[in-house]
Amino acid sequence: MGRTIKNIITDKEIVKPDPVDEEVPFDGGVMITETDTAGIITYANRKFRELTGYTKEELIGSPHSINRHPDMPKAAFKGLWETIKGGNYWEGYVKNMTSEGKYYLVVVWIKPKFDEEGNIVGYIAGRKIPDRDSMNKALAQYKEMKAAE
Repeated sequence: MGRTIKNIITDKEIVKPDPVDEEVPFDGGVMITETDTAGIITYANRKFRELTGYTKEELIGSPHSINRHPDMPKAAFKGLWETIKGGNYWEGYVKNMTSEGKYYLVVVWIKPKFDEEGNIVGYIAGRKIPDRDSMNKALAQYKEMKAAE
């Protein structure tokens, strides 16, 4: 089985599944999540829960990496974190994984949430349907990056 994720609210451990080479198509719509500054999920809308197969109780309090596909290289997320921790908007192609191990492909945008003093207090993320050619180019690049890890 896959890696274990610990939910900091329920204290339950969630075992991530092994990946299955089957795509779950993302049909668009509004798929939104919010996290604290450490990447712990504080909100996940119904569309996100339905696509990923995780319940609200499993998601809220879990690290957002709960749906990270093992094909994604660490370097891709390093740049993401550098960008959003700097207070900037980030957008990129991501291969994610459902609670059953199937994958879905999205363009993710993430932007910081600020308090009244301008401090980052969390992040909000949305997803869009990716252009298939651009997604395939990103996946090929991720494969090379992953091999170099």
